[in-house]
Amino acid sequence: MAGDTTVSTGDIARLGRVGRAAVSNWRRRYDDFPAPVSGTSFNPRFALSDVEAWLRRNGKRYRLSAADRAWQRLLSNGPELLLPHRLAAAGAHLLGRHAPDLLALLPDASDNAADPELAALLDEVAAGAGPAAAFEDLCGRHQGGAGRPSDALATAMTRIALPDGGGSVLDPACGTGGLLLVAGAGEARGQEADPAGARIAAVRLLLAGAQAAPVATRDALRHDAFTGEEFDAVVSAPPVVDRSWPHDTLAGDARFAHGLPPRTEPELAWVQHGLAHVRPGGRVVLRLPAAVASRRPGRRIRANLLRAGVLRAVLSIEDEVRAADVWVLRRPLPAEPVPSELLLARTAPDAAAELWERFASGRHAGTRSRAVPVVALLDDEVDLSPERHLHRRAPADARRRVAELLADAPPATPNLRPTAGAHDRAAVTVGELARRGMLSVHHAARDAAAADTGTVPVLTASDLATGATPTGRTNTAAGRVRVRPGDVVGAPMGRARVADHPAVLGQSLTAYRLDPDQLDPEYLAGILRSAPTPNGTSSRHGQRVRVRLLPIADQRALGAAFRGLLDAADAARAAAERAETLLRLGGEGLVEGWLRPG
Repeated sequence: MAGDTTVSTGDIARLGRVGRAAVSNWRRRYDDFPAPVSGTSFNPRFALSDVEAWLRRNGKRYRLSAADRAWQRLLSNGPELLLPHRLAAAGAHLLGRHAPDLLALLPDASDNAADPELAALLDEVAAGAGPAAAFEDLCGRHQGGAGRPSDALATAMTRIALPDGGGSVLDPACGTGGLLLVAGAGEARGQEADPAGARIAAVRLLLAGAQAAPVATRDALRHDAFTGEEFDAVVSAPPVVDRSWPHDTLAGDARFAHGLPPRTEPELAWVQHGLAHVRPGGRVVLRLPAAVASRRPGRRIRANLLRAGVLRAVLSIEDEVRAADVWVLRRPLPAEPVPSELLLARTAPDAAAELWERFASGRHAGTRSRAVPVVALLDDEVDLSPERHLHRRAPADARRRVAELLADAPPATPNLRPTAGAHDRAAVTVGELARRGMLSVHHAARDAAAADTGTVPVLTASDLATGATPTGRTNTAAGRVRVRPGDVVGAPMGRARVADHPAVLGQSLTAYRLDPDQLDPEYLAGILRSAPTPNGTSSRHGQRVRVRLLPIADQRALGAAFRGLLDAADAARAAAERAETLLRLGGEGLVEGWLRPG
């Protein structure tokens, strides 16, 4: 039975046009339902011939096309780990039937044969739909390309890279060729480290009309197959979290004109690899993890890209499973002026290209984007994250919601007036304020957890959240950060308050000691509380928060408003806690008889 085509419970559900729960019900209710022939107890697989016979015997309608049979046969022909290799062989078979002379253009000349049953099924599908459509059907079912850009994003990326709809394009980490196929097979070239992925990509491109060898095998950073060649555009979604890239062996490589990326920044190696392969005036469009825009080790190279006028836009993509950005770079023409602005935007995939085109033509980009002066980004962080520079929601909608909330707010809530617009958010980071001597930053020691007993009060993260007096205790303050009244204390997840009791700093907290003649404590605390919530719990989060340097009188006015909002929230929280206690004790008293209605 090992050689037979097998199917999973999900496959059976699709064949019978029912849900997975129905298949599970069949297995429980019918003693003659086929037993699994392989797989595991959590993922059993059944012989397709047995399942078909059972469905017919029990009058269950089902539909199984030649394409379905080809895919199931492909799945059943060996270990799942080798499925990409079997898919590549199936593609080679279809290519050989379509144009045998093109087989010589495939990378890694390994066995192109499919087993006879699969070959017959592939021929049947190709006879009806054509070899290219037959192979695209199989590739669409293959989940090995998970993490690739969506169709909408791939279309947007290629439209940005090739605005006129034609030209030569390179993808140096092409996977199974999806981006290159969208860009157009005629002048597409790719490179892929995985041999099976490279063969799949090559088959797809050759079936789509490529004439030259379209894909090279081997890792492009280690072995550049296109050294010295330039293209009209480079489009790619390079691998993420690749910490094995050859950092040590690439020192002095001509591709890294903007600096050798640190070991933890392989994505910036791909950025510069793309720039090395694009003609003057050509664009490089890459999908990169969102963290690349802000990670501290990469700030020097990000600054160099900005100063050279190479980086033109960072677009935060909204529907990605993992937070991802699209970077748009352009290799300048000789003697071309250096651009003064960078487009930062938050956008859906199908709107990304239009957003870029408006910016590139000098028009206003839209309400969810901002053209930021490059000089404002060249600070100590060089943080290019769109979320750091954009309003978190549409100001008009936010103003409307605030007005609704203020209408029912307690009397002590500060009076906030809507304004006609929003201010320019250009500012300096807290870290820069520390370098200017306007404040000092003190992090709690790693072992600063409070003990159960002792006489020295410890300010904990819980105290910071609720505004309680320090509840922690420890036996000694030696080696710990002392908090003075007037210090601003912050936590990694955005909690912040002005301390009003002496204590020592609890675990994971940071104290900001400032000059009150230059910075208002409540103003700084309010900004720290209102900053976007960081990814993770880095203690450096507070130092990356941006602060507008306003006259001290304006700071104090804003600080009073921040404090009023905090006091109102504290009062509401305390009232809710009292109401909850009254509900519990009052109900208990009525049940047990020590309370009665008046």
